[in-house]
Amino acid sequence: MKIAIDGMGGDNAPVAVIDGVIQALKAYDDIQLYITGPEEVLNLELAKYTYPKEKVIVVDAKEVISPNEHPVMALRKKKDSSIVKALNLVKEGICDAVVSGGSTGAFLAGCTLIVGRIKGIERPALAPIMPGRRGNFMIVDVGANVDCKPSFLVQFAKMGKIYYQKVFNVKNPTIGLINIGEEEEKGNELTKAAFKLLKEESSINFKGNIEPREIPTGDTNILVSDGFVGNTALKMYEGSASSILGIVKDEVLKSSIISKIGVVLLKPVLKNIMKKFDYKEYGGAPFLGVDGICIKAHGSSDARAFKNSIKQTKIFYDNNVLKDIRNEFSSEN
Repeated sequence: MKIAIDGMGGDNAPVAVIDGVIQALKAYDDIQLYITGPEEVLNLELAKYTYPKEKVIVVDAKEVISPNEHPVMALRKKKDSSIVKALNLVKEGICDAVVSGGSTGAFLAGCTLIVGRIKGIERPALAPIMPGRRGNFMIVDVGANVDCKPSFLVQFAKMGKIYYQKVFNVKNPTIGLINIGEEEEKGNELTKAAFKLLKEESSINFKGNIEPREIPTGDTNILVSDGFVGNTALKMYEGSASSILGIVKDEVLKSSIISKIGVVLLKPVLKNIMKKFDYKEYGGAPFLGVDGICIKAHGSSDARAFKNSIKQTKIFYDNNVLKDIRNEFSSEN
């Protein structure tokens, strides 16, 4: 499998990216990585490591797109940027997948404009995997489409179903619509219309509306929403998890000796909880609906997060998720 890596994408690039690449090469024998970015910068960083040279190809790209640039304008002006070069490797069929921790706007716009949509898909969607109390769950969409039509949410549900059942081996994953109440008549025009369409869609296991307080349980495998609501839910969830873990740490520092002894005994449990809520464990979010495997890594990703983003591309590829999504929507046309 050949994977394009945006070598300059992310707050800690290229150091964390290269470190993650080396970790991935040690973990997976069947990958070859194409890293885009300034050749001299990437080679200088790679020189710090011992690795199979035939497994890494540096693709020179002199420019970098920053998060504060207008995505579409930047893509047009900076054709020699690391992110554009990486996306073109997928478009041209040289690579099977692309990973970037760079500008989310530029990456999503580039996936759509350069790689292109799967035929039949109205709008691609960003779909991260999140840790829940009783199991992982997926939110589709978390920001790619701020304004949606009801039909978009039905497609999000179908794509999410394919990904979830293939990657997690769940035969008939449950699907819910994020809303302000459980009742069918609750919500705005979008959610009311989407509820009706989802309820009528026989190919999915629709469980109805899911209130935000029920999201963290993980009882529902796939949650669909427009990108505005999904992004708000995602960031609130990440912030809450971080705050709770921070409160626990602060209380430990202020606690009595007896309490601290108890914490020592509970350390393995606490460590496991922290690991569950660490985004680095999940790598990145797949951009479902584009005609290629496109994984958006967290902007603040460290080496482990980049390594796990590469792992995620392998899971996507090895389970033929892209082929199944193509087949699902080609049969509808």
